[in-house]
Amino acid sequence: MLRGLHTAGSGMVAQQRYQDSLSNNMSNALTPGYKQDRGTFRAFPEMLIQNIQSQSLPTKRNVNIPNNHIVGSLHTGTYMQDDVPLFTQGDVEETGISTDLALINQTTPDETGFLFFTVTNEQGEQRLTRNGNFTVDAEGYLTTSDGYYVMDTNNERIQTGTENFEVTANGQVISPVANTDIQIAYQENANALTKEGNNLWALEEGTAIGDARTTEGVNFSISQGSLERSNVDPQQMMTEMMRSYRMFEMNQQVVRMFDQSLDLAANQVGRLR
Repeated sequence: MLRGLHTAGSGMVAQQRYQDSLSNNMSNALTPGYKQDRGTFRAFPEMLIQNIQSQSLPTKRNVNIPNNHIVGSLHTGTYMQDDVPLFTQGDVEETGISTDLALINQTTPDETGFLFFTVTNEQGEQRLTRNGNFTVDAEGYLTTSDGYYVMDTNNERIQTGTENFEVTANGQVISPVANTDIQIAYQENANALTKEGNNLWALEEGTAIGDARTTEGVNFSISQGSLERSNVDPQQMMTEMMRSYRMFEMNQQVVRMFDQSLDLAANQVGRLR
């Protein structure tokens, strides 16, 4: 009985975590370049129940035959693994703002590879992002809304001076201050990246940033005055949230039934009248 209670309880915890993941996707549906998370579920390893009361069966010839009969398997609940980001291209929306840049994946060598803008903070820590909603700071540098500097192919900050600059399809920045190329990173296994806040991704320690321009089979383009929208489908998220809520309710009902049964076992069974 307690195994069944544990199974239902683990199902409630898993659905609660899934609801949190779906809610986070919904809250970022309008965030440029956001990649939705997908919740994955796994069952706890099945427990084999064996009859261990008798280790062997005697025979007329005094030959012992093993008696480890498998009674059956028992599922002991489910749990939600870590969220897995869905790296797919979002729709491109035209904004007409010169500092908005949309990175468009043309081709990559494999399905797990993905392209990113490269940015750094004041301490020089590198991060990756798909959010091209940039701005020009007081010193004339191209930055993210959180103050991260957009980097060029020489690993230097891009200085445009003003918002009156041009970015070609291949990523060349033409401005009154300087002409340079935006650094576009290619990560062969994007799932190995660590998701941080503010739509940033961190590389594994000791991992170098791949150069999209020098990687064979990688083609991309940049659309100035446009933004890549998130790849979240709000209607699908709402459907999944309702489905998850129903699953939570069903597991909750099972827990209540076990609670009632345990109450009867503790307070009613064996009572003398």
